[in-house]
Amino acid sequence: MSGSKVIAAAPLAVSLGDPAGIAPELIAEAWRWRGDAGLTPFFVVGGAGLLAAAARTRGFELPVVPIADPAEAPAAFASGLPVLGDEDAAPAFGTPTPDGARLALHSLTQATALAVSGAAGAIVTGPIAKSRLAEVGFTQPGQTEFCADACGARHDDAVMMLAGPNLRTVPLTVHVALTEVPGLITRDLIERKARIVARALARDFGLAPARIAVTGLNPHAGEDGRMGREEIDTIIPAIKGLSAEGLAVTGPHPADALFAAHERDKFDVALCMYHDQALIPIKTLDFDAGVNVTLGLPIVRTSPDHGTAFGIAGKNLASPGAMIAALRMAGECAARRATTGQTA
Repeated sequence: MSGSKVIAAAPLAVSLGDPAGIAPELIAEAWRWRGDAGLTPFFVVGGAGLLAAAARTRGFELPVVPIADPAEAPAAFASGLPVLGDEDAAPAFGTPTPDGARLALHSLTQATALAVSGAAGAIVTGPIAKSRLAEVGFTQPGQTEFCADACGARHDDAVMMLAGPNLRTVPLTVHVALTEVPGLITRDLIERKARIVARALARDFGLAPARIAVTGLNPHAGEDGRMGREEIDTIIPAIKGLSAEGLAVTGPHPADALFAAHERDKFDVALCMYHDQALIPIKTLDFDAGVNVTLGLPIVRTSPDHGTAFGIAGKNLASPGAMIAALRMAGECAARRATTGQTA
């Protein structure tokens, strides 16, 4: 994008996540470090009192600025954390409550709607406890699917990418039993997700063509069929098909060697066969700076790559690194879309 005019994106909308978890204190901490971290202005939907209480558990007083419209957030951001709406919940750090779950669902619903409408440049979602939200009306498997539904997109087109300073990975299959994975890996699945990843990395990260390394399913990528035929029958034909389309795809790579330091500079993203194959390396390398990015949607959505951590909520133990990284990445992607005018 050398020489192109940079256009400021709309402020980022942040959903609270579960109020009993670590998200409120990390959101407050991220605002505190906004200057040093170079963060795009953001606002939070609901929870003004909760956020102030969460900041006190970190040892500082958080100035909260009520806003009536997202457009007010940039001007307010320098002096306080902008909060949209007066919905709130009593602090109960470490102890999930129905009122907290209702606030989390309201915050997620409104923040997503603002991103879809364009009033927000992106959404950054705080971690939730899905079982708790299900008790108050949340029907999707997770926030990724929630965002897809809000955009009118297929769940299959919302692709989860884990991104950190050292690595990006995409799991082809996510929350399924390991015994189910071989039956779910198809040529169509590999090709469809690889295309989504390639388009998204070009649009939101400026990587064109993105170099995609595809892992094998079996140890040593099957060793020419001696440890399984999935590579021969499914993965290699998919790679050849994608290469014929002009995508920069290589593999199948043995997953036990692909993530070594001397290998990681050879690709931009690893397309992995199952959940742990993708998440173990990213959490090992970038646990405190890992970001969950949803690719394939007309909106930008990021989230810190960690859970609610109820056990340490309110104890000033959680690192804000992943929340700050999620906010920074959302701002960068939103700015790139605003500059290029690309949304899908």
